[in-house]
Amino acid sequence: MRNERQHTIPFIYKLIVASVLLIGMFIIAITFGAANISAKDVWLALTTNATNDHITIIREIRLPREIAALLVGAALAVSGAVMQGVTRNPLADPGLLGLTAGANAALAITIAFIPSANYLSIMIACFIGAAIGAIMVFGISAMKKGNFSPFRIVLAGAAVSAFLYAIAEGIAIYFKISKNVSMWTSGGVIGTTWTQLQVIVPFILIGIFISLFLARQLTILSLSEEVAVGLGQKTALIKLALFMVIILLAGASVALVGNLAFVGLMIPHIVRAIVGTDYRFILPMSAIAGATFMLIADTLGRTINAPFETPVAAIVAMMGLPFFLIIVRKGGSAFS
Repeated sequence: MRNERQHTIPFIYKLIVASVLLIGMFIIAITFGAANISAKDVWLALTTNATNDHITIIREIRLPREIAALLVGAALAVSGAVMQGVTRNPLADPGLLGLTAGANAALAITIAFIPSANYLSIMIACFIGAAIGAIMVFGISAMKKGNFSPFRIVLAGAAVSAFLYAIAEGIAIYFKISKNVSMWTSGGVIGTTWTQLQVIVPFILIGIFISLFLARQLTILSLSEEVAVGLGQKTALIKLALFMVIILLAGASVALVGNLAFVGLMIPHIVRAIVGTDYRFILPMSAIAGATFMLIADTLGRTINAPFETPVAAIVAMMGLPFFLIIVRKGGSAFS
């Protein structure tokens, strides 16, 4: 019955509705916050060269911040969807690959040994660290002959993450930089600048584009690897490309906003309940839904206890943990 309901409404209409919701949430996110900004100021900031205090706040603080939230939400959701499809594991999340742990370790090492490093250098280091974390997981998973096993990837991911988190904590304590590391790993888009966006945005857009290009192959791979081989797919090459997409998207996101768990887990499950199991539909809808979700979380973080900030990571975790427990209890079928 659920699949019948999913196909009664054409996908294009669902996509249009989701896009309208995203645009509406983006405008709300720019408008609401500690500073009392009117819709007129938002319009002037986006369409004219006029300037005043409120317009400056919009252009220099809120606009880059909300663009970052939008892109990070889309990237984490798409990378989570790809991860779940490749591993056929309903609990798969970008953190499973050791991405966050690798970025944390790279951040601690950079701050400890290159204290003069600017934010751009730190972002690049975190991106490299995320990739190294993923490579370690895949390397350990591939030590046994045969194809990558979802079970082995989960175990390797848990072991590598624990190891890299321990390195990060040890360096932070030894060099007395725990406060600096914690400020970054708390997760959020506070203080995002246009310069940071210029570095990270191309990686995210390229990753999303490649994932959409490989959506059909991912759909077949998510159903059965034997079927994919039977249809003539080069599964090893496709998996490598998709894993690179996960590293690109999740690594860029972690480098920009720090540790944000559960986004890559929640959004794909919710999207499958709306559009079905075809990744040609899941990926674009996940990008839009993830972006909308992050805008909501960031807006709540700025308004719940204004003028003080509530960490976005805390808000996302409060929403994500009950969802995670439901998925575990239902064996991955609660929203799929």
